[in-house]
Amino acid sequence: MAIFRCNKCEHIREVEINYVGQSVKCPKCKSSAMVHDTITFASALINRNRSQTQELQELRNKLTDKAVSKSDGGELSLQDIDIYDTNTFTQKNNFAPLVQWFEEKKIKAQIDPSAVDTSGFFDEVALLLGQNFSLLSQVSNQIKYVQNKGYTNVKIDLSKKNKKQSKQIRDFCKTLYDYSFVAKYHFQQKENFVRLTLQRAPKIKRFFNGIWMEWFALVEVLKFIKDNNVSAACARSVEVSFAGGIDNELDLFFLVNGTTPICIECKSGEFRHDIEKCLSLRKRLKIGKEQFIVCVFGLSDKQAQGMTSMYELTFVNESTLLEHIKTII
Repeated sequence: MAIFRCNKCEHIREVEINYVGQSVKCPKCKSSAMVHDTITFASALINRNRSQTQELQELRNKLTDKAVSKSDGGELSLQDIDIYDTNTFTQKNNFAPLVQWFEEKKIKAQIDPSAVDTSGFFDEVALLLGQNFSLLSQVSNQIKYVQNKGYTNVKIDLSKKNKKQSKQIRDFCKTLYDYSFVAKYHFQQKENFVRLTLQRAPKIKRFFNGIWMEWFALVEVLKFIKDNNVSAACARSVEVSFAGGIDNELDLFFLVNGTTPICIECKSGEFRHDIEKCLSLRKRLKIGKEQFIVCVFGLSDKQAQGMTSMYELTFVNESTLLEHIKTII
């Protein structure tokens, strides 16, 4: 078979091999275009994609070098960085202030640079979830439940949603498909439900099991830091070891202006059994109550205020996280 692609309306279809090299009319817009041999056409696309990918990477490297050259005292300047699409935070000078801070506290820390690489789509999907948590958490929770059962098919019933809610859920599910978080997406209009086929990749499974909350908090705080022209180092999923062989993992850790540490633990659902662990972790890190934040998604403002007054921790939800960050930075 051969390939016909219209240069005007971009309609594409397979045609018989004997049409190769001929100019034929597009069945949709009636414009004329050349029929190409499939292998030749595919090779041209691959070469063009390779060239564009190389140009994009060169541009990213230039932006990273620019940010590094502007950094003061080893900390990154974010003013020329697209925080939603960069590997800047994986660079050594981002982690250097964190490593020094932990060493001064005699804490062993293992930092994974790839955990703050925003060049993928984890942060974009996490933002959609966090900013529309009350509605879209129903989708993520259903995906989490099904994938933990070992199944791959999810049916999302929209019959009890209003028109606006139904569209939001459909758009979100379509975004999951566009970004390859799910393998298949289908909206059954007559029965009013969405069917998804899940990906089995471990990273996708961990994302829906709760890692998405870390991505949401990470990019929310980074945006605030950038908008306020503040210098900060950041890390996600930091493994720390204290004296006595006590090991913990920090969801998010920031060091602002080289002096102010901020630790953010992300929770949802049944989080109360983790309170004692968070209290012990704060004491071992030797940071203040205001700097150790427990962000509980879905927690009411009243609950967050009440629990903050009860414990030597600061409780916030996905909507009030930045309100508290403003009081620290």
